[in-house]
Amino acid sequence: MKIAIINGPNLNLLGKREKDIYGNQSFTDYLKELQHIFPNVTLHYFQSNIEGELVDELQKAGYADFAGIVLNPAAYTHTSVAIGDAIAAINVPVVEVHISNVHAREEFRKLSHVSGKSAGSIFGLGLKGYELAIHWLIQHAQTK
Repeated sequence: MKIAIINGPNLNLLGKREKDIYGNQSFTDYLKELQHIFPNVTLHYFQSNIEGELVDELQKAGYADFAGIVLNPAAYTHTSVAIGDAIAAINVPVVEVHISNVHAREEFRKLSHVSGKSAGSIFGLGLKGYELAIHWLIQHAQTK
């Protein structure tokens, strides 16, 4: 089974930026933990600060043999109609993940162009949200 993890802008700085919100662990280190937790799943990881590259990756994974996609679109959540449209256009479930609780932050973060197009959303559970999303995607794929 293959699952894609796609991260948006500034998530390459995890462990360095705003540690009080995002923690002190890099995603590269966390990805190693996820690979240990899910040894029978191939995790494909992609991160970009560029909106169009995220759309391209969603389309690529969405029409490949992936069981699902874990997506943290970061700030593009609130601004990108294109990412929302890409999710609506693909054939695999997407679980939206945010490390922080976007609904407890600035008002503009409460708008999402992604949530309504995703199979589900996880907010505010830190990096653990990725693990929970992968568990759900595995279970979803096995019940299909």
